[in-house]
Amino acid sequence: MNATTPAHPQRTIRVALGERSYDIVIGPGLVDEVGPRIAALLPGARAAIVTDENVARLHLERLTLSLDAAGVEHRAIVLPAGETTKSYAGLTRVVEAIIEGRFERGDAVLAFGGGVIGDLAGFASAVVRRGMRFVQMPTSLLAQVDSSVGGKTGINSPQGKNLVGAFHQPTLVLADTALLDTLPPREFAAGYAEIVKYGLIDRPDFFEWLETNREDIFAGTDALIDAIAISCEAKAAVVAADETEQDSRALLNLGHTFGHALEKTVRYEASRLVHGEGVAIGICLAHRFCAARGLAPEEDARRVEAHFAAAGLPTRIQHIAGETPPIADLMDAIAQDKKVTRSALTFILTHGIGKAFIARNVDPADVGDFLAEELLP
Repeated sequence: MNATTPAHPQRTIRVALGERSYDIVIGPGLVDEVGPRIAALLPGARAAIVTDENVARLHLERLTLSLDAAGVEHRAIVLPAGETTKSYAGLTRVVEAIIEGRFERGDAVLAFGGGVIGDLAGFASAVVRRGMRFVQMPTSLLAQVDSSVGGKTGINSPQGKNLVGAFHQPTLVLADTALLDTLPPREFAAGYAEIVKYGLIDRPDFFEWLETNREDIFAGTDALIDAIAISCEAKAAVVAADETEQDSRALLNLGHTFGHALEKTVRYEASRLVHGEGVAIGICLAHRFCAARGLAPEEDARRVEAHFAAAGLPTRIQHIAGETPPIADLMDAIAQDKKVTRSALTFILTHGIGKAFIARNVDPADVGDFLAEELLP
């Protein structure tokens, strides 16, 4: 991305959940507004800031200055960066720090980081004192367009990703796009995979727009805010219709069953694979699986793969650094997926670009055969 972000108007997306509705505010400079916004929304509340070492080094001082200016008392809980922090040990550390700090139910847990921090801090806010207020301030593209919206919180189990958690909606989401200027290019590309996902689920026109505007998005022009806003609108609509993923919200997991399995088999080693890269490979696998079985056009699978490759993302299992994960390990991880029902596999598959659907009772042998085909030399 460019080192500077041009001035943009803010965009506000409403997540309609009745009395628990909240705003997603998108635009540059929001880190300087967090204090006044929390003071107005939650008068008298204190803030337990949960962040990681990388974000703290770059941005925590600005955040605390905003809180101080608004008279919001705060305490920072700084954790190691990376997926391994989203664990039982990480949760214990955050929960005990909140309790030790004597934060009350009416106070706020402020997640200031990427998806790992948002998921972990959100889960802590759901369980401490049986539920505290929660403010999301996502600092990665992936978190701004996906994980900060919708109330999914949780940690990873040694058995699989996101298997322990709760639905706990935030009170406010502030997506400061200027913070993306310090995001490493690899992490920005990984977040872009989640943007592409929304077009591939049910918005083919959006996918076409991304094909035209990808370079502008990566350059940090107005197209970036547009892409974030459209993604948040898409997710907000799905969450409002199916908050706890009983039906249509499962579509948001396009590519994630494969992707989560890949993450688990590499033991969440970021040097080998980060979440958005797993999603990119998973989405390509889902499209190729459907094309190979006559469910979707092969041309659509090639088009999707070409778009991810142009964005600098991996598209095949063989693109993961290091030893190729064994099929048996992948199938074991897939069997632990959250969408499994009565031991039957559920996948989000597709009839083509913008035509995703929920496929229940997918034959594990068929998936195993497909993975074997994928890994042929």
